[in-house]
Formats: sequence, C-alpha cells, structure tokens
Amino acid sequence: MIRAFLGLALPQAVRGALQVQQFLLPLPRKVEPENLHLTLVFLGNCPEIALEAAHEEFEALRQGRFSLALEGLGLFGKDKPRVAWAGVAASADLMHLQAKVETIARRAGCPVDARKFLPHVTLGRFPPPPPVDAMRLERAVALGQGFRTEPWEVTELTLWRSHLTGNGPQYEVLARYPLTPIASS
Repeated sequence: MIRAFLGLALPQAVRGALQVQQFLLPLPRKVEPENLHLTLVFLGNCPEIALEAAHEEFEALRQGRFSLALEGLGLFGKDKPRVAWAGVAASADLMHLQAKVETIARRAGCPVDARKFLPHVTLGRFPPPPPVDAMRLERAVALGQGFRTEPWEVTELTLWRSHLTGNGPQYEVLARYPLTPIASS
C-alpha cells in the first residue's frame, strides 16, 4: 500500500505569497513552503497494482494547460477550526480536470475520498483543542479575504507519495504528467 495523492505543484511566487499569509495568521502548525500544493485527488492507502493502473492512465491523459489563481482565505471546522486554507479562483478547467482524474483513480481501484472537491491550499493546521484566540484567528482570516495571487499557467500534474511523520507529512514525487501546451492562434 502506498499513501498517495495527485495534485498541482505551485510556482515559487505563489508559495511566497502564501508564506506571507501564513505569517499573518496565528497558525500553530504551518505547512512547510516546499509542501504547499493543491490536491486534486487523495488516493489514500492505495494498493500498488491500483496505483500503477492509475499512473498509466494519468500518463495517457490528454488535458490542455490552463491558468489558475488563488483568492481568499478560509477555515475548515466552523466553531473548532482544524485547518486554515487559501481558496482557488473559480476555474471550469480545474473542475473538469479534477473530475477526470478522480474518475481515473476510482476506476483504477484507489480508495478515493468521497467528499466533494473544494479546491484549496492548506496553510496550517490546529491540533485539538481549538485555538485559544479564535477571535484573533477569525479576524485575520476575514482580513485575508482580499488575498489574491497573479494567475499562473498550470503545466503539469504531480503524483506524490505521503509519508506521515511526527513532524507532519513528508512528500516524495513519484511522477509528473505534463499538460498539453495551448496552441497559439
């Protein structure tokens, strides 16, 4: 079994902008800059044969490049925040791609999470109990609603293996899948 996920690596400029937001938020456990990414589909603890089948289909996937931008901040966990995140600007291309790769992963036999896809980049986590200064956190997130990155071109998908450690997950790139360049007119 291999714990894996397929997602988008972020350009350095976007990671830098996210680090500024991390600094402005009272986050007890920040995601390391090199681990900031956008998950398209979490494959779970996937049998190696299923992961190999998914890999072959990801390699055969024909998908054009597209632009993407991040905007706004939010929290998962309502009254007891668990995760702070940066949102993704609306993108039909992203939603179409995510549906395709999720279908591929399910067909291959990976135990894909049943939750509805909500595109985001995790900035930090809050271990229980809830943060002591929840009001300060909520204020900081509200102030971050104007956060927006410049759009960037998504040029490839990345398959990562996730190793859980006492210091948080460590990611290892297993494969990269280039997207088709946009034809110029």
